[in-house]
Amino acid sequence: MGEVTVTYTPKSSTPPPASSGLPILPAVPAQASPPAPARPPGSPAAPHGSPQSPRRTAFAEGLDRLRTAATTEPGRLRIIGALLALLVIAFGSVTAWQMTDRAAAADDVLTSSQPLTSDAADIYRSLADANTAASSGFLAGGQESATTRDRYEKDIRTAAEKLVNAAANANPDSPSTATIAELNRLLPEYKGLIERARTYNRQGFPVGGAYLRYANEKMQQQMLPAAEDLYQKENQRLEADYADARPYPWAAIALGVLALAALAWSQHRMYRRTNRVLNHGLVAATATATVVLLWLVVGHSVARAALDDSYDHGVRSLNVLHDARIASLKARGNENLTLVARGAETKKVGDRTYDAYDHDFGTDIKALGARLEAAGKLADDAAGERPVTTATGNMKEWQKRHAAAREQDENGNYQQALDLVIGAKGATGECFDSVDANLRAALAHEETEFRHAAGDGRDALTGLPAGAAVLAVLGAAGAVLGIGRRLSEYR
Repeated sequence: MGEVTVTYTPKSSTPPPASSGLPILPAVPAQASPPAPARPPGSPAAPHGSPQSPRRTAFAEGLDRLRTAATTEPGRLRIIGALLALLVIAFGSVTAWQMTDRAAAADDVLTSSQPLTSDAADIYRSLADANTAASSGFLAGGQESATTRDRYEKDIRTAAEKLVNAAANANPDSPSTATIAELNRLLPEYKGLIERARTYNRQGFPVGGAYLRYANEKMQQQMLPAAEDLYQKENQRLEADYADARPYPWAAIALGVLALAALAWSQHRMYRRTNRVLNHGLVAATATATVVLLWLVVGHSVARAALDDSYDHGVRSLNVLHDARIASLKARGNENLTLVARGAETKKVGDRTYDAYDHDFGTDIKALGARLEAAGKLADDAAGERPVTTATGNMKEWQKRHAAAREQDENGNYQQALDLVIGAKGATGECFDSVDANLRAALAHEETEFRHAAGDGRDALTGLPAGAAVLAVLGAAGAVLGIGRRLSEYR
């Protein structure tokens, strides 16, 4: 057979020749797209492309990335590592903050507020004792002893020095500042009145007694109330420092427990996924957090117990003893003024009229007995109880001798009464001096007990704020390194 060849001719867009016998159709012109309508002047330009969605915030985008990361194990590990480090750092930071405040308050108790409280009590005692010494010297007339004079001058110097110290350590915005300024103004006025009273008394002028009573009135009605107000304010400051030092740091403890729980959970999770018992970084982080938590709880508990002891067996005893000493000084001053006034000052109580100073002596001696009884109950050892017991016996003897002196005075035996009050032997002055000396010894003992206990409380917090911060940083680094070691297995 012969080979057949088929030729394919593509269709042409040109019209067929006339010889083909097909009708020729007219050409259809290509239709152009209709022109776009003109944009009115001032109208905004049409946006290019499809409409854009509103821009998302960085927070929303961050959440999306976090969700995406959480779908993979490396992403989950990074989140866990960040949270662990954050918890440990927060635990250390809160611990350092809270314990810094408590350590500062404990230091203030020992070095600032309690010493200033004692200074305020000494100001009151010095003023009251100076008033007592002045009245005793006045009773002696021209034969005032050098001992009495020196005691008065020493008390005035002590009060002035304590006022200067209180002014130097007081906060300018403290309410104590105005009280200190008032006492600094009144002290020279009082001293001037006493000098006038002495001058006229040596010359035998009765007006000396009037000056002494006026000086005593200034002391009793202005200076001693101001000194007592200063003592109360400083005592309130001491109470506030105790209140700042003793509360438990619950926020830090809660964060510590939470951090340890999170570290334990992360290690358990890692063990379930890898069958590896220990992760060195997480173990190190757990160890540091445990050390900080134990240090926090034990250290603060020891400090709190020591501060409680310093308050119960130090501050409370000191307050009672200060009050007892002040009551004894006021009683002695009123006893002397009873003889100075010789009935010129009276006080009506109910239907009866009493000598004003003798009535106040009875009130003060009762207050002294009550304070001594309370001090005896608060004394926690023989060294603290012994001087209080001795002072109580001296007070009772004082009451007996005072009753004998009053009997002599009421019978018109003024000189015998004077001898029973300021005499060299068998006088009430001996009892007062013994009471004052024993109270001074008891105060010194309780002051020592306070310093030891408060010092132990402060020392128990030493280094805790800085140590907690350093260990927290090390723990956070351990957590990050531990998670990083696990992440390296995915690279």
